[in-house]
Amino acid sequence: MPHTKRFGVVGMAGMLLPALLVVMVPAQKAPAQNFSPRSTPASIAATTQNNATTQNNATTAAQGQNGAAAQNFREVMDETGRTVRIPQPVMRIVSLAPSLTETIYALGLQDRLVGDTDYCDYPPEAQKKQKVGGAINPSLEEIAHLRPDVVLVTKHLNTLDTVHSLDALGIPSYATDPRNVDEIVASAKRLGEVLGAAEAGAALAEDLRRRLDVLRQKIGTLPPRRVLFVVWTDPLISIGKDTFIADALRRAGAVSIIDSKQDWPQVNLEEVAHLQPEVLVFAESHAESTLQHFEVLATRPAWRILNAVRERNFAVISEAVNRPAPRIVTAIEELAEKLHPEAFVEKPAADQVSGNTVADAKCLCAR
Repeated sequence: MPHTKRFGVVGMAGMLLPALLVVMVPAQKAPAQNFSPRSTPASIAATTQNNATTQNNATTAAQGQNGAAAQNFREVMDETGRTVRIPQPVMRIVSLAPSLTETIYALGLQDRLVGDTDYCDYPPEAQKKQKVGGAINPSLEEIAHLRPDVVLVTKHLNTLDTVHSLDALGIPSYATDPRNVDEIVASAKRLGEVLGAAEAGAALAEDLRRRLDVLRQKIGTLPPRRVLFVVWTDPLISIGKDTFIADALRRAGAVSIIDSKQDWPQVNLEEVAHLQPEVLVFAESHAESTLQHFEVLATRPAWRILNAVRERNFAVISEAVNRPAPRIVTAIEELAEKLHPEAFVEKPAADQVSGNTVADAKCLCAR
């Protein structure tokens, strides 16, 4: 497996998280700084120069009598500590991560999104945006043609090579790096400020914090459920204690049985059997039924050593839990209601989780 540098992070953990965020699609090739025969560094530079010339001509035409240029710039520090000079106002955005695309829509800035990756699939409207390739190896030529004011990247998914290439082309990139739920909320608010939508960012953050606070009040006194979050089944991969998903579980009234400093540890079923989680948690990732997938696991002797498998104690929640974006709060609420239905009894019957509770029967399938 090739090692791809992600803002200084190298190795297995760095390769596994992109698989999470793009819903377990086959791994992409590592960026090789190669282009198609009609796309060379020189041709991309020429495209960028032509775009810059067009913009400069427009700026000159728009200058007032005092000679002040119409286009301004703002220097901001991104979440990796880089100082970025961004044109103002920001009217053309390219997103290189599904989580960032979701955040742009949550901020109501989708009309400014001119391009995103092949794996930006939520909301469904995002699939209609101009595609610039994968998160790991986007087409620099396509990005240059879109003439973005800023390209949004995220430290855990995009590569340092991409950032350097954008810098060389004179295209500013702003990087995010949220590592827990609080930072996801703060990152969304900050992104609103950077993109010229400070009020929308503040309102979004306030709403997310309010919902998390309401949830905390509902389940705060209940003992957490011991769970195994299943990232992948063969080999069995779970989550480390310092990941944003582990933090999301804690917010939902759960605790992962895997106490690992690795972000995405490969674990042994015998070790899991010794720990005996109360519930297995899966993120819904494909159109096919996760319930059917669980039924297949339940026929395997190696998996049937787990009480949770034999007793059908599992929960399926939204794939939003895999992405450090505002929608993760919805996934947290969903999991909390499935693990602690007693805390939600005041809700109308139509809003209750279908099926039985964990204690009774067992299947907490996603609605």
